[in-house]
Amino acid sequence: MTDLIERKLLRLAGKLSGGLSRPGQQPYAAATAIWAKPVGSMPRVVAHCRTPEDVRAAILTARDCELPLSVRGGGHDWAGRALCEGLVIDVSGMNGVAVDTLGRIARVAGGARASDVLTVTDPLGLAAVTGSCSPVGMAGLTLGGGYGPLIGRFGLALDNLLVAEIVLADGRIVTAQHGRDEDLFWALRGGGGNFGVVTAMHIRLHELPNVVSGMLVYPFSEARTVLRRYAEAVSAMPDELTVQVGAVAGPDGVPVIMLVPTWSGRQGQGDKHIAPLLELGTLLLNTVDAVRYGTSLSAFDPHIVNGQRVFMETCSLPALDGASVDLLVEAMAKAVSPGCAIVSHEFRGAASRVPVEATAFGLRRDHVMIEFIASCSDRPDRSEERRHQRWARDTRHAFDAIALPGGYPNLLGPDDADRAAESFGPNVGRLARVKRLYDPENVFRSAIPLPLSRRAIAAE
Repeated sequence: MTDLIERKLLRLAGKLSGGLSRPGQQPYAAATAIWAKPVGSMPRVVAHCRTPEDVRAAILTARDCELPLSVRGGGHDWAGRALCEGLVIDVSGMNGVAVDTLGRIARVAGGARASDVLTVTDPLGLAAVTGSCSPVGMAGLTLGGGYGPLIGRFGLALDNLLVAEIVLADGRIVTAQHGRDEDLFWALRGGGGNFGVVTAMHIRLHELPNVVSGMLVYPFSEARTVLRRYAEAVSAMPDELTVQVGAVAGPDGVPVIMLVPTWSGRQGQGDKHIAPLLELGTLLLNTVDAVRYGTSLSAFDPHIVNGQRVFMETCSLPALDGASVDLLVEAMAKAVSPGCAIVSHEFRGAASRVPVEATAFGLRRDHVMIEFIASCSDRPDRSEERRHQRWARDTRHAFDAIALPGGYPNLLGPDDADRAAESFGPNVGRLARVKRLYDPENVFRSAIPLPLSRRAIAAE
């Protein structure tokens, strides 16, 4: 059987424009270098795909050989689902971006990162809806949701998806959009990479010559005061102002409270709306300025280093208020290393005005999504790993009593199918039905958790 599989893999190698790589080869090392340090079995082979036809050949070969299959795009998923022990479809070389300036639409290849898009759109005074840092892959971000600094004005990244070119589990290459493979297009917007390999997306762009953004840093000793004052100010903020809040380690390893406001509204009005955030406490650092949107995302890039051992938990809260502020401060005071952080993402404005049934994304009410991140050194011992994993898990559970059901599916682990089902809310039944229609054998099972259980089917 092994010899037969090897012969089939050799035939695949001859078909791929980017070739096939194995352990010990440089292309393999590059493709398997992802943000979260891989653990467990490494891939048998990596298929370096440059075209939809390459992807099709790789899918069919993996199925013929009965090999597990995964897709490596941006490689930023904390759970490392870009890799599997079988065949990895590497689309990171498919990173081209073409812009229709008249229609304000970008065609983004399946392996492009936010940085690839913004390099093209920034000089044009246009912006795509992205996440909060530039190394993240656009396809994975968009298919699962896409919280980010423009969410209040322009919605989630998935709300700006117009067309998806996708290779399905049976090898068909289709184009999903409104009026064409409508169920598939609906499911892709929130259901993640559970239905095939997206080789290109058409996304809506927005006129945005610059934003007003930067970091505001306050001492952790004033955390409760700063965060409570911030919570009081949120209700008066316009949709064009999105603020990310973090409790993170400063350069000296001591925790600080960080606010990252982003004003995406009319030029000249950002300073006025951000001004109240400068008076929440003793301001240690203020880097807020008018910058290109792409420049504003680069603030977090130095922290996105491949090969770290990362544990992450997530929950969503109705608001960042008194009770949640106390829990956040208490949890951060118990952080086991400077690699621990708590980061928030707002969900309001344009994102909340989309009807819940319009896309697969299941939580369309105002809320705050929280990430609990615990990063170890690149070579942690088992006890260090356990401490970090326990801190992330225990911190999330501390919020259970006030958290909304489920969590952000893009950040849920592979064993969190039940929470994912809760996250999809009233859409879970339709999502399970579309999954069975387009991928009945669950070929794309390494994507974000998607329920195929009797419980999900009963929800139809």
